[in-house]
Amino acid sequence: MAAADSKADKDSGGIAGLSPSARGATIPVTARPRALIASHWLTVLFLVLAAAVILARSGIDARAWRNGLLDVHRHLGLCVLLLFGVRIALRFRWGPLPDLANAHRTHRAAAGLAHAALYATLLALPLLGWALSDAQGKRVHFLGLSLPRLVEPDFDLADQLLVWHQDAAWVLLALALLHASAALWHHFVLRDAVLRGMWPKR
Repeated sequence: MAAADSKADKDSGGIAGLSPSARGATIPVTARPRALIASHWLTVLFLVLAAAVILARSGIDARAWRNGLLDVHRHLGLCVLLLFGVRIALRFRWGPLPDLANAHRTHRAAAGLAHAALYATLLALPLLGWALSDAQGKRVHFLGLSLPRLVEPDFDLADQLLVWHQDAAWVLLALALLHASAALWHHFVLRDAVLRGMWPKR
């Protein structure tokens, strides 16, 4: 009987009869692995810097500065791509992580779809930028290494890739805002351990 009650409580998204804040108070803070937390926040940092650099470039006329900032933007994008690979490898290594929200299966499914869309965009955005440079006839370098071409030089393709790259950036911004809003909702409304579990430890 007790096992059945426990299962019912879990399916309903928490402990029956308690407010969201009370349910959240019963969930211990179980931090994610440090490597996963570090890769998460480094990805955020590189994305913010990449956006800031490309926006700053639009207000500069000097060609040398524009080329230099574009090269910095490319390196930051490739860092995001590298971190994407690291994060995927870490998730395969550790497998499914414990649920910090004690959420209903519908909420978990929605969160899973949002994360899948976020990961897909994190992969697509730097790859589109890489292909864009190739299509423009500009070899892509990373830390002094010349990277292989994804596409051959083609200026018509470059125009299309530029549109896709910009569209992917807007999609990523929308998904990131949704992701951040959900984390704040968990922290301030549900008062569970989702945000605290991904916050770097002091």
